[in-house]
Amino acid sequence: MQRENDSGGSSPLILYIYSKQMNVSEIIDAVSGEIVARGCYIVDVKISKDNDVEITMESEEGTVELEDCVAVSRFFEGCFDREKEDYSLTVTSAGLDQPFKILKQYIKAIGSKVEVQLKGGKKMVATLTAADEESITLQYTAKEAVEGKKKKELVEHNDRFAMDQVNSVKPFIEF
Repeated sequence: MQRENDSGGSSPLILYIYSKQMNVSEIIDAVSGEIVARGCYIVDVKISKDNDVEITMESEEGTVELEDCVAVSRFFEGCFDREKEDYSLTVTSAGLDQPFKILKQYIKAIGSKVEVQLKGGKKMVATLTAADEESITLQYTAKEAVEGKKKKELVEHNDRFAMDQVNSVKPFIEF
């Protein structure tokens, strides 16, 4: 679109469209009821500076189904005016290759194998046997030198690690 300027020539007409920056707590308040009604819980909500909204959820039991993501997406779109907020939306399940972000994910994984990276670089595969806000407990086997033996032997461990010792924990995927 062109407009005439004072010198008789034309210059482009620039329109500024104001879009409101979305708020994480506002989104959680709006959609958490729908997510819980589907037997799921919120793992994370991210909003970019361009209002690209990503809602990550996990199923209380089993896995998040495509229908769950579609239903939450439609519910979200009923709560927020795309013209006013000018957002894009992605609703997804927590990926198997992604580290746990909230305590509920740790609790759900109790009894299963996890891949753990400790601060300091040590990596291990272990069974998660307990989790709370402060720590996780892992059961694992490690080859270690045993007093009186020449060769290293497998030794069972059941160790507790404070959360500040842990870099990441994610599901262990066996092929």
